[in-house]
Amino acid sequence: MIEIRHIDPDDLHEAYNALYHDRSLQHEDDYYYWLVSLLDPVPGRRLLDVSCGEGALLEWARRAGLHAWGADISDRALTVAHAQAPQAHPVASDAQRLPFPDGAFDYVTNIGSLEHYADPQQGAQEMARVLAPDGRAVVLLPNTFGLLWNIRHVRRTGDVYDDGQPIQRYGTRKQWERLLSRNGLHVDQVLPYNKARPRNRRGWLRYARHPLGLLISLAIWHLIPVNLANCLVFICSRRP
Repeated sequence: MIEIRHIDPDDLHEAYNALYHDRSLQHEDDYYYWLVSLLDPVPGRRLLDVSCGEGALLEWARRAGLHAWGADISDRALTVAHAQAPQAHPVASDAQRLPFPDGAFDYVTNIGSLEHYADPQQGAQEMARVLAPDGRAVVLLPNTFGLLWNIRHVRRTGDVYDDGQPIQRYGTRKQWERLLSRNGLHVDQVLPYNKARPRNRRGWLRYARHPLGLLISLAIWHLIPVNLANCLVFICSRRP
């Protein structure tokens, strides 16, 4: 596994406050719509988005009829989350020590965040702990050998991509799967993620500005095998 470390892990709280002060880490709506749909959400059930950031996934979970909670280490991100998802319940918390009881949530999500923790193993254990015995988790993680991301970047620069976050890690499909499996989560399915397809009018309008690029992208995405996807989406259940 590749690790890039810019700061001491004890400084993550202030580092993420500074990061959210300078820029947003939020993606397009299509991204969150797709991720929530992977849960096959049943309205009325409870979801926890671990490292919820600015709360975009919480709002899409609410639109799917879920009771949404979030946890994040950054006060600045949570201020935005409260405004963006006013009916959700974002709380300040280290993802490695979640303030929730065992089995409290039907759904747990962790979207591009576990790789940034001081201790990813502990983070996975906490997700497994708060997930209900019959619950479902969706965990998105970056692939060391992402064809259109890391491999492309290495070909151009000779070095792995550094996104500027305090701690960054890249793993292969099997490396991430072993980490999750050894820390309480059973991997039921692995899906590729390269870029979200348009899911609403705004998404289609965005792509309509570059129709040739969209057609090329859609063609390429279908040809890339899971093990070479930019990111890997692990759909998990809790181990007994």
